[in-house]
Amino acid sequence: MAVGGPPHDAAGHAGGSPDPAVGRAPAIRPFLLTAGRVSGGGAALPIPVETQLVSTSAGLAVLHALTFEHHDIIAACRRPQSVAELAAGLRLHLNVVRVLAEDLRAAGHLAVHRPNAGTAQDLSVLRRVIDGLRAVPDSRGTLRDTS
Repeated sequence: MAVGGPPHDAAGHAGGSPDPAVGRAPAIRPFLLTAGRVSGGGAALPIPVETQLVSTSAGLAVLHALTFEHHDIIAACRRPQSVAELAAGLRLHLNVVRVLAEDLRAAGHLAVHRPNAGTAQDLSVLRRVIDGLRAVPDSRGTLRDTS
C-alpha cells in the first residue's frame, strides 16, 4: 500500500470506512488473542470490571519476555487500575482483558484484587458516586442538574 493512498477495507478495497471518526480495526481479532476463550478458565465467574489489577515483581521481572498484549497489560499495571480502565487505556475489548488478566494471574505475573461484594452492591456508595459526578462542572463551568 502506498503511503498517503486511500484507505482500504478488510478485503483490500479502496474506500474504507464511511465515517472518518471511526478508527481502524485491530489487526488481530479478539478471539485470536484469547484462543477462543471467553473466560480465564475453570468455572469461575469473569473478573468484575471494577477489579483492581497490579503487576507483581515476578511479572515485572519477565516483562521483556512476554508477548505483545501480556507485555502491555503488565507494563500498564505498574500502578493499580481497574479492568475497565485497563481495557480503555489499551483499547482492547473488555472480555479480552479479563481473559488475559486471568492468565497473567495464574502465571503469578498479576495480582487481582476483587472488590468486596457487599461494598460493590451498597446503594449508599452508588449515591455518593452520582452526587460526586453531579458536582463536577461541565465545560462551561456550570454544575449539572441535581434533581
